[in-house]
Amino acid sequence: MEKQVAAVQMVEYLERVGVEVMYGMCGHTLVQMLDALSRSKINFVSCRHEQLAAHIADGYARVSGKPGVVLTHVGPGLTNAITGIATASLDSVPMVVITGNIQSYGFGRGPHQEVNLHADADQIEICRPICKRVYRVTRADDLPRVLERAFHIAQSGRKGVVLVDVPMDFFSTELPVGSFKQTPAPIANPAISEEQARLVAEALAKAERPVLYVGGGIHIARATKELIALAEALEVPVATSLMGKGSLPDAHPLLLGTTGYWGQPVANELCRNADLIVAVATRFAETDCSSWDPEFTFDIPKSRLIHIDIDAGEIGRNYQAELGIVADAKQALGMIAKAAKGMEHRNRGNLRKTIADGRASFQTRWAEQRESTEFPLRPERVIADVRKALPEDGFIVTDVGWNKNGVGQQMALNVPGTMITPGGMATMGFGHAAVLGAKYAAPDRAAVALIGDGCFSSNVGVIATAVEQKLPVVWVVMDNASYGVISGIEKRHLGGTYGCMFESDGKPYHIDFATIARAFGANGVAIERADQLEGAVRDALASGVPTVIQVPVQLVPTPTTGHWEINRMFRKPN
Repeated sequence: MEKQVAAVQMVEYLERVGVEVMYGMCGHTLVQMLDALSRSKINFVSCRHEQLAAHIADGYARVSGKPGVVLTHVGPGLTNAITGIATASLDSVPMVVITGNIQSYGFGRGPHQEVNLHADADQIEICRPICKRVYRVTRADDLPRVLERAFHIAQSGRKGVVLVDVPMDFFSTELPVGSFKQTPAPIANPAISEEQARLVAEALAKAERPVLYVGGGIHIARATKELIALAEALEVPVATSLMGKGSLPDAHPLLLGTTGYWGQPVANELCRNADLIVAVATRFAETDCSSWDPEFTFDIPKSRLIHIDIDAGEIGRNYQAELGIVADAKQALGMIAKAAKGMEHRNRGNLRKTIADGRASFQTRWAEQRESTEFPLRPERVIADVRKALPEDGFIVTDVGWNKNGVGQQMALNVPGTMITPGGMATMGFGHAAVLGAKYAAPDRAAVALIGDGCFSSNVGVIATAVEQKLPVVWVVMDNASYGVISGIEKRHLGGTYGCMFESDGKPYHIDFATIARAFGANGVAIERADQLEGAVRDALASGVPTVIQVPVQLVPTPTTGHWEINRMFRKPN
């Protein structure tokens, strides 16, 4: 029987299931895989740090719809990737992580970099709480089954991360040619029935003050068209979570905006006073729901709730539902919209005017800041200028802080899926890496990372990966020499900013990111006046070269319109 090295067959299998790129770093446990990849159509992107690799794969998966694939080394290679793995898992991003482990015959003897404090070769246990599934390969001939299962599970139901742990000697084992036969079967997601769809449509039609509330699962399911069709058929306003932003174009007259602590007042108000909420593909996260306080965003069960989600575990977890439906968002919304077509609904009165007036009133509050010539710049001006320079179908990739909250609250998005943000983990260090994955998946579309100086300084090696891979992304670094949101919380409640500021000898400490960028072979631009930013972003996008734009910004809080329970917890000491 003809045999071939397992790693060679694995790489051929990855090609067959559609993998075009893998992200990771080298290590002695991966040498056999790297050799196989060197003769493959798959591009292995060396990312300088495994956390960067996981975040880049995450951004790639969100844009392409394909699983991101990460290759990590034993021990520190895997532990470095853990934050990125957790970020993808909590945002339901499909990802397969293949990690090398020590040789199978050395378990427990303490080979180089073995994790064995509580059990032999035990690194998988570190990842169990943050993965949808963890596989330890215990026999080389089980590799084909495990790899097929990994890609199946990562993409089925509520998508997520699957870890495949492979002892390094198994990569080198010879297996019969053709061992990797089975590829993941086509997946039929759970579906709403015609009767259930009709019941939901009728409930929306009969309700006096209904609201459609949607989350990030709308983007995962590519369900925007179906959402619009339903909203327009029954004249129902749409509110979104932060992750759901962009599900309805900002220009749409039925869009309320985002809800919660950093949401828009009209969205919070109409959700709180709704008599029926139909929630789709959302987990009702804390900041989106003003810490579930009924005074601010949602007053459920006073408002009736119908909750549709692909994950049965999310239904009823934070709010009691009178009806829960386990279904794919695209299929469910499509069926409900079909049932609603031609159905009579209650007169919505001046709903569209109420929405328009509410949104305009809120945006008018910040008109002066969006046009301010102050320097350092107002954050509102940064967001406004980036929006002007970025094409409508360009990606805005955020990190955490003013950039994430401000974009969610104030930046108009009219093309679905163009905002990429770390929702579940709110991970600092996500944005400057994930933008590379977005650009790799959609090379013909602009990609801008709007991030803070705290994010960018955490791992500037991402510039090297962008230069090596010729990915002309743009990083707009909002530099206020601080971890701005946390410093604002501490100052507001306790009067200080200890541990939150970047200082040297009591003075603000600014890193010269523009010069660092040029040292890596990228472009570096330092903004010195408020009127320079928009043009700098346009020039960077046109240059075809990775570019860092460093923007001094004022340390001011993001406007808050809802509630966050942590603000009641802090106490000044006696």
